[in-house]
Amino acid sequence: MKKLDVLRVEPPNWWVGFKETSLQLLVHYQDISERKLDVFYPGVTIKNIHYADSPNYLFIDLHISKSTKAGHFNLVFKKEHTPDLVFNYTLKSRITHSKDYIGFNSTDAIYLITPDRFSNGNPSIDINEALNEKNVDRNDNYARHGGDIKGIINQLDYINNLGFTAIWLTPLLTNNMYHGSYHGYAITDFYQIDPRFGTLNDYLMLSIETTKRGMKLIMDQVANHCGLEHWWLKDFPFKNWINHQDNYVRNRTNWNETKSITTTHRRTTNQDDYASNFDKKGMSEGWFVSVMPDLNHRNPFMAKYTIQNSIWWIETANLRGIRQDTYSYPDKGFMSLWAGAIMNEYPNFSIVGEEWTNNPLLIAYWQHGNPNKDGYLSNLKSPMDFAMQETVVNSLNNQEGYDSGLIELYEALANDFAYTKPSDIMVFPDNHDMSRIFTRLNGDIAFTKMAVSFLALIPRVLQIFYGTEILMQDFENPGDHGLVRSDFPGGWKGDQVNAFTGKGLNENQVNMQGFVKKLLNFRKHSKAIHYGKTVHFVPENGVYVLFRILDNETVIHIMNKNQGETKLYLAKFNEIGLQGRAVKNIITSYTFFWGDNITLQEKGCFIFSTKL
Repeated sequence: MKKLDVLRVEPPNWWVGFKETSLQLLVHYQDISERKLDVFYPGVTIKNIHYADSPNYLFIDLHISKSTKAGHFNLVFKKEHTPDLVFNYTLKSRITHSKDYIGFNSTDAIYLITPDRFSNGNPSIDINEALNEKNVDRNDNYARHGGDIKGIINQLDYINNLGFTAIWLTPLLTNNMYHGSYHGYAITDFYQIDPRFGTLNDYLMLSIETTKRGMKLIMDQVANHCGLEHWWLKDFPFKNWINHQDNYVRNRTNWNETKSITTTHRRTTNQDDYASNFDKKGMSEGWFVSVMPDLNHRNPFMAKYTIQNSIWWIETANLRGIRQDTYSYPDKGFMSLWAGAIMNEYPNFSIVGEEWTNNPLLIAYWQHGNPNKDGYLSNLKSPMDFAMQETVVNSLNNQEGYDSGLIELYEALANDFAYTKPSDIMVFPDNHDMSRIFTRLNGDIAFTKMAVSFLALIPRVLQIFYGTEILMQDFENPGDHGLVRSDFPGGWKGDQVNAFTGKGLNENQVNMQGFVKKLLNFRKHSKAIHYGKTVHFVPENGVYVLFRILDNETVIHIMNKNQGETKLYLAKFNEIGLQGRAVKNIITSYTFFWGDNITLQEKGCFIFSTKL
């Protein structure tokens, strides 16, 4: 191994005023374990120094007292007959109090963006010669396309005007991989913004500009794995830093030959009373894919590193939420500690965890407060509702029965009794890992509007993938990740179609964009949708009616799968108390009085409100 000439200290800085007064520094330098450390700063004391298996690491436990002032001090590493190594460390003052980090909730509509595919605001950084993947090719679905942080900043007004209140970006941290680095999930440096997206200052400016517009910034983080080119893997601190580390060392010249690793992607082993230890280990220790080594959080130094990294980003970028990738894949005991440490420091923060399951029982298991049989306490506020997403698609595509398949949707919402707090769960019509909703509904615009509006009105946190508002699709190769994450039209200079301005959009796209804008801007100000009681009626004759009610505001959502005009008799809904009241169609602004019946002119969704 070549001589290490960079003194790396992580976290690279910290703050005074946390509830947690301990800080563990990872220090990496050639034979650093042969040196002694001196620290002289009021309120900062060395509690312990841990030696790793590699002589090039130290793990240093510092105590930062409650009275410690912000400032700078030197970490001085001494060795006889050798010049001192000095790292100037900064303790910062906290800008925002812990309680004021207000996370996302059911009032929010979140815009999910794959940054490389959204907007190129700074073409000069598209290629970085210091990184392994150097090509930019917009004709290759798996190459980098050049979208960046500046491009997102440029389009924040577009996102805000659509009615979104938060943005979630897929990972922006350095992915120094040779291929497919655009998606961000193979992180090779957990403290660095990928220079092809911009700088840390760019990210901080994004946070500032988002906050200016009353919006929230959510960071996509990955605790389960890293990228195969992470600098750790060239010099492991411990013999158990990653899972199946022996296999990696043995096969590192040809990692595709790692079939000896047992990987079980049966996430039910986390709850299964009957699961074998063999299968449980295969789930929590198996690699997600062969180019993403699985991090071993049973190693306490890895666990501490991951927790501190999340807190560092929250504090640095004024985050209002974290989306945690592959939530159920790591050791579930660690994930409880990780989420608990964050929520203890930031009691009003929000974390959403990805658990891709169509089983509501499994979704409920991961939500904080669920009375789990095994006593597991997740500390996770918001699981993701893949079950509802799948049911929406299946229900709308199902044309059989007197209810035309809508009973599936009714029954799915009826499952909310199983959840501790349904309104904290995140629901979505599609995301970056699946075929777009317009594709899955076979290009049916009416069904696409029905799906989006239903998910926007039920008691949930709402997330919508960029481009859903203009009917982006992947008919050419459904489900292909590179195609699903296609470029947003108008994000690149010279694009013939510009969805940000409307130039070149067809009539259907303009109509859908307008629909989403009216829906979300109404939702933004509707307390009945945010906090109201939900009442729905068993679907019949291809019509499903749902109400959200709070005080004097009632919102009505009607899904009609019938072709042509359909007369809906309203006596069935008398318990809601709308007789004689004026209601307005929030999309068309047409106002009428709730009487004996209404005529639904066509297949589709109809959204009414007593808020005129």
